Amino acid sequence: QVQLVESGGGLVQAGGSLRLSCAASRIAFSIYDMGWYRQAPGKQRELVARITSIDSGSSTDYADSAKNRFTISRDNAKTTVYLQMNSLKPDDTAVYYCAAHYLRSNYWGQGTQVTVSP
Repeated sequence: QVQLVESGGGLVQAGGSLRLSCAASRIAFSIYDMGWYRQAPGKQRELVARITSIDSGSSTDYADSAKNRFTISRDNAKTTVYLQMNSLKPDDTAVYYCAAHYLRSNYWGQGTQVTVSP
């Protein structure tokens, strides 16, 4: 069974940084596009950043709110995707989810809480 396990969330003051990790197992990691999403209380889940598979050039894309502050990366040898988050704001407070996408296959992690205090 495919597993995506997020870690690295926590409480941080505004302006601080966090690095989220998502370890994938039982998956052909290199062929999957990987994404980080977030869901704040009372809001819909939204895409934060994504990175394509190696074959697709590992290109990246960001939500406007994440541009110039967040960086997504992947380590295919470790089957792990990362989200480096800098200059955090209270509006970044949410549960962050990792996801893997390939054709019709979509897998999700259980999420990690990020809380940014003013």
